Amino acid sequence: MAVLKAISGPPKTHGGLRNTIEYVLRNDKVKDGYMDMTGPAPETLTWDSVYRSFREEKEIWNKDSGRMCAHYVLSFHKDEKITPEEVLAFGQEFAGKAFPGYQVLLAVHQDRGHLHLHMVSNTVSYEDGHKLHTTTKDLADMKEAMNQMCRDRGLTVAEKGKHFDGSRMEEGEGIAWNHKKYRAMSSEKKPSYLVECFQAVMEAKEKAVSRDTFITAMEQSGWNVHWSDKRKHITFENKDHQKVRDSNLSKTFTVNISKEALQNELQNQAERQQREELAAYYRQLQDSISGSAPEDAVSKDYPVGAGNCKKDRPDQRTGRPAQRTIQGHIHGGPQRSVRPVKRSHKQDYDFER
Repeated sequence: MAVLKAISGPPKTHGGLRNTIEYVLRNDKVKDGYMDMTGPAPETLTWDSVYRSFREEKEIWNKDSGRMCAHYVLSFHKDEKITPEEVLAFGQEFAGKAFPGYQVLLAVHQDRGHLHLHMVSNTVSYEDGHKLHTTTKDLADMKEAMNQMCRDRGLTVAEKGKHFDGSRMEEGEGIAWNHKKYRAMSSEKKPSYLVECFQAVMEAKEKAVSRDTFITAMEQSGWNVHWSDKRKHITFENKDHQKVRDSNLSKTFTVNISKEALQNELQNQAERQQREELAAYYRQLQDSISGSAPEDAVSKDYPVGAGNCKKDRPDQRTGRPAQRTIQGHIHGGPQRSVRPVKRSHKQDYDFER
């Protein structure tokens, strides 16, 4: 069973990028050389050579600022029958599907009770210079692609509400219900669409950090949101054109869902999430930053990992390949040979369960 998580709080400085790469390639975490890099890559993989390669692509497209990389961890259950070599091969295929046209550093870590793969993607495409932009839907598509790859390999597929062995979780295990929401859903005296709207609002505001993300979450639940600065109330409308005001929800379920209350809660949640994400991110890099690894642990030249089928190493003068085959996008597509050509007009596109 594979689980994909996005590491929040991506680095926005060169030092942060260097620390991330250095941590991922630490000697005490990567054993037996199970590592690889997609796209233009140095002959040997060290934290310094990968860092310089990422920076080179950014400088070529004049996009050496903002988010430096995207960091994901793909973990396998401790009882899954899979080898480090197979994990690396899994990551190579997945990176081609999820990040076509981007350099991705892959490193299998074996320092815990289960195998897990770190994937660090450059945020600037070596094909056309576009910045990597990943939405919530993109992350869901990645997880579905990952699950399909597990099915193709005969591996266990993660199912919501079930353990690795397929047994169901007990009620309340891993799930915390809001008591007011539960009472609302179980009420027989309220119209069903009113209950559904309340449930959607409660779920949306738990994960939203802005008006836009709240509206998007509501739309995913089948509710359009009419939220105007010129109007006192927020109105929710479903596909059957049944409308519900925020004041109606507040009165019916005795929960303050006014516009002002929502704005304050979303702002507080955004600030809280930012603090938690920054704290979590730097905790993950604590070992690297504290220098607990021996000096030679981050300077040793590594051969390309097992399972690597790379045949076209880059021109040493430019560090760029003459030609590469890039896999299709996340939903699949024909393979194509592309030559990275620098365009004169470039656009910049501005991304953990």
